[in-house]
Amino acid sequence: MKLILEKRPERSKKMALLSPILAIGLTVLFGAIIFAARGLNPLTALYVFFIEPVTTIWSIEELIVKAAPLILIGVGLAVSFEAKVWNIGAEGQLIMGALAGSMIPIFFTGWQSPLTLVAMLVLGMIGGALFGAIPAFLKTRFNANEILTSLMLVYVAGYLGDWLVRGPWRDPNGYNFPKSVSFEGWQLLPTIGEGRVHIGALLAVIAALALAFMMSKTLKGFEIKIMGNAPRAGMFAGFSPKKTVWFAMLLSGALAGLAGISEVAGPSGQLQPVISPGYGFTAIIVAFLGRLNPIGVIFAGVLLAISYLGGESAQMTLGISARIGQVFQGMLLFFILACDTLILYRVKLLSSTKPATGG
Repeated sequence: MKLILEKRPERSKKMALLSPILAIGLTVLFGAIIFAARGLNPLTALYVFFIEPVTTIWSIEELIVKAAPLILIGVGLAVSFEAKVWNIGAEGQLIMGALAGSMIPIFFTGWQSPLTLVAMLVLGMIGGALFGAIPAFLKTRFNANEILTSLMLVYVAGYLGDWLVRGPWRDPNGYNFPKSVSFEGWQLLPTIGEGRVHIGALLAVIAALALAFMMSKTLKGFEIKIMGNAPRAGMFAGFSPKKTVWFAMLLSGALAGLAGISEVAGPSGQLQPVISPGYGFTAIIVAFLGRLNPIGVIFAGVLLAISYLGGESAQMTLGISARIGQVFQGMLLFFILACDTLILYRVKLLSSTKPATGG
């Protein structure tokens, strides 16, 4: 006897919509089991993790701040994954965008103008896009697997950023701490109201709406869907697989770079050795949870942002590691992929008994 996965004749549209809800429910259930195994009251622990982080105005502002980069990166990855271009290196593109945009306040410290901020954001997008262009070139020129190349480049970006902040870009007046000069004035993103919410959140929503329009109303969106689902048909229609790879990698890289410079010009206010707590990797979950739909990514980004705040809340209130947030993120990704697999395939039990032969 053996188990196999048999492809279903067609995909259930109803289950495709319900699977994210099912994945979330299974994640909560298994999270409760984990908390109980730690000797904690599951209901209390789940309240601390999911509800407590959104009970005050301050925590809601923090939620928006954390959701903004996830949405920015997630919508770019959603388009890329829709084209079956697997950009797994958004974390590295985020870092490179932060480094590129930070060159303005580091090398032109006294430049204070609205153009300063514009130049920083544009450079951030260029930095992320150029870093995304490397796996795109390797894919289209040598057919190198973009999953591996984009992922390995994350470590290149991380070590480069660490070296710059601890070396040539370190603040000479920073008492030898590994950080750049502090950004000031127009080198920082304006805030919305009096809290910490900055215009990066607005940029994230605009990007999601723009890409939702592109995917549903334009020829480019149609091209991306066709090349992702039926590449042979797309080539007969005159669409280029190589151009699709380049477009997907440059777009997702640019938005990751924009998220990177928004982080250092927003909450951080300077370059530090660690720019992001892993937003580029978490955004992969955001893209899949949002069903590769830019509007769905907005809601998924908010949900995953709760996992960051929930981890911090659980650490302070329950005395457990803040890494519990990553445990929930990992479980959520596992259940999303498992549900998607069962939507496309059914589990079938085969008998291993060999048919009898005539004498």
